[in-house]
Amino acid sequence: MTGASKEKTESIVQKRIGGTSILSVLYSCAKKIGTVAIVYLIGYFELSAAWLIGPVILSVIRDEWKKDKELRRNVAKAAAMCNEKEVILARVDDLPSWVFFPDVERVEWLNRILRQVWPNVNHYAKTLIKETIEPNVRASLEAYKLNGFCFQRMILGSIPLRIGGVKVYDRNVSRNEIIMDMDIFYAGDCDISFTIGGIKGGIKDFQIHGMMRVVMKPLITSMPLVGGLQVFFLNNPTIDFNLVGMADLLDMPGLSDILRRIIVEQVARMMVLPNKLPIQLSDVIPAKVLKMPEPEGVLRVHVVEAKQLMKMDIGVLGKGKSDPYAIITLGAQQFRTHTIDNTVNPKWDFWCEAVVSSYKGQEVALEVWDWDAGFPGVQNDDYLGRATVDVRGVVKNGQVDVWVTLEGVKSGMVHLRLTWLALSGSLADLKAAIAETQLLRVTSMSTGLLLVFVDSAKNLPNARPSKKPDPYAQLSVGKQQEVTNVEMRTFDPVWEQGFSFLVNNPESDSLFIKVIDQKTTREIGCVEYKLHLLFDKPDLQVDSEPYRLTRSGPDSKIDFSLQLRILKYEGPKEDVNEDEDEDAEEGFNEIETQEEVESLLVREGSVKKPDSPEKQASEPSTPVKITKQESRDSIRSGSSSSFQQPTEDLMTLSKAPPVVHTPPSGDIRHRAPSVSSSAGEAGLGRIQLTLRYSVQRQRLIVVVHKVVNLPLKDPTNIPDPYVKLYLLPERAKDSKRKTETMKDNCNPVYDETFDYILSQGELNSRQLEVSVVTRKGWFSSQSPIMGQMVVNLGELDLSKAVTSWFDLQPESTKDV
Repeated sequence: MTGASKEKTESIVQKRIGGTSILSVLYSCAKKIGTVAIVYLIGYFELSAAWLIGPVILSVIRDEWKKDKELRRNVAKAAAMCNEKEVILARVDDLPSWVFFPDVERVEWLNRILRQVWPNVNHYAKTLIKETIEPNVRASLEAYKLNGFCFQRMILGSIPLRIGGVKVYDRNVSRNEIIMDMDIFYAGDCDISFTIGGIKGGIKDFQIHGMMRVVMKPLITSMPLVGGLQVFFLNNPTIDFNLVGMADLLDMPGLSDILRRIIVEQVARMMVLPNKLPIQLSDVIPAKVLKMPEPEGVLRVHVVEAKQLMKMDIGVLGKGKSDPYAIITLGAQQFRTHTIDNTVNPKWDFWCEAVVSSYKGQEVALEVWDWDAGFPGVQNDDYLGRATVDVRGVVKNGQVDVWVTLEGVKSGMVHLRLTWLALSGSLADLKAAIAETQLLRVTSMSTGLLLVFVDSAKNLPNARPSKKPDPYAQLSVGKQQEVTNVEMRTFDPVWEQGFSFLVNNPESDSLFIKVIDQKTTREIGCVEYKLHLLFDKPDLQVDSEPYRLTRSGPDSKIDFSLQLRILKYEGPKEDVNEDEDEDAEEGFNEIETQEEVESLLVREGSVKKPDSPEKQASEPSTPVKITKQESRDSIRSGSSSSFQQPTEDLMTLSKAPPVVHTPPSGDIRHRAPSVSSSAGEAGLGRIQLTLRYSVQRQRLIVVVHKVVNLPLKDPTNIPDPYVKLYLLPERAKDSKRKTETMKDNCNPVYDETFDYILSQGELNSRQLEVSVVTRKGWFSSQSPIMGQMVVNLGELDLSKAVTSWFDLQPESTKDV
């Protein structure tokens, strides 16, 4: 921190201390007097001690819960006020995105501009909060019997929004648009006050962090050269705040979740995909170009089942089971499975479909909860874990059938099946889509997607004598319903809003539009459009046509546009990751045959020459599959590490022995296996692992494939092995992971995947401890650990998947 900024900070702190010292002393005295008075009254009236102990326990829990949150807020606020160098030195875990991603650029010049225009942003945000967010929050709170919500003061403070980095896409992008992602972070000193149910309260230390996408389109030849902007978050941003004033009494775990959930919902409804915030910059561009939905496809999610969930309920003999349900989230779209009582292995067989506007950067998030009875609106359920799936991977493969490991808990896996459905403008694909849904025998599945743009209405009748109506439009297709904004006091409302509807069967479904007066809730007019009428239209669409409103005035009309798209499964898409792989392809010719791959790898030293058949017979034969891209990457880097796990069309090197990674020989615990002994150097067997680090998701991914040649000392006591993982050096319970137990097996095969959330800075200082444990021998003096090894993560290049065999060693001491 510079000398001037340091002096300024110290002066601010001194002013705050001086201004609040008297008040803090008075407040402290009042608390002491109140405490003594309460104790005196309890004794005077001979009340039970429970009246004193209960509030004290709740107060202690509340204070401890708020300490951690307050620390995080203060650190984030300090980071927002410091420069780049100080942020990097102070918080290695929270580095800006340009540190990790080479294609993300620093934009300190933009942060300086934001600092200059921040007072003007304050005025714009005040109008936005008052006109858009306040009515929606009020309506949502009324569902919890909390009436009269109203903002009183809205000041964003002096600390501006900060942009951690910007990535501009220059590949696979239309020439008529510019797409860029911005890492948005706000941790300011806002001052927002409100009233709710006669109680005055406020919000301080409001924070929001997320990846925001800005699409500039279309590009035009006149100034300002860009017709408009579309601003939106790819996934739900992280939002946190602190309640002050009388509302601080509600700031306890569970109760404050109501307000926090409502604010998150309002932000998602406004600008989290598939919702976008359009900004029109030129009058020559029709509003439909910016405000009409533009989905890229539909993601069909099948939540099949889960296994080995945590036992959260208390039974008669200790821990009972759980009542699990799952919540699936994609952007602003959320779905919930039904609850299955008294099980840790639920079978939901739940289907849902989500509209995807941009598969690049979006994730499907799945959370599992144990249902517990509680008060309405209060989160009383127990957390059972979370998992995410990248949408891009589903688009690339067409279909994904995977068991995902739940994060944040000791155990639990969920079985997911995901299918990517593209949008087709051909009516010939409808028959196949209907046949597919009939084959699935799921009535909620869709065959089409209807895009609707409601432009305006004209000549509405007078719903109230001598007063103009406040009209809004209500759209529905089947059970789905959407509403436009309310236009105040007008007979000719202009909405200019777009919506998307999933359609079960376009041959029989219809679109219903009602125009309603908000104050009287009276229907002004309605129209029905049968979707099969679009079959005869060019490209299955109708462009901005007026339709007469029935049950309305003789000249009342509504103007809207329709576009129908058929859901079509197209299989894997080879060009999804083209923008990431293009650089790697440069300078390499196509490798077509397995012999060319082997000769190139042997020549470059990436793979040893195949051993003789006699030598190979003494080793476990596991073919290593290598893609063309993987072979090129290995040749370019000159690395002797192994290749990635296969994900595309693969070629198999069945003649070569398993490719192994050889760490430095000084650490024998995770040395590569000797080729002269199939049971490893210590004779305790070997284990095959795949390790990879995802920079984008900040996760270490560990795949436990198999264990071979475990020693069998007693033929009558065959081991029941499972693999246990810990992150060192602390060996905390949160880092514990374990596979299923294989009964009576010396060569178990697991193929289970585990994730650890780690920053790239932490990765270099961590070790992964892998132990093979048997469940037998409870009354034996011998340790249940059959073998163990430790991987120094900092010694491996985990930017690409590393698949290796490791020798199991005797159990090491607990202090590593």
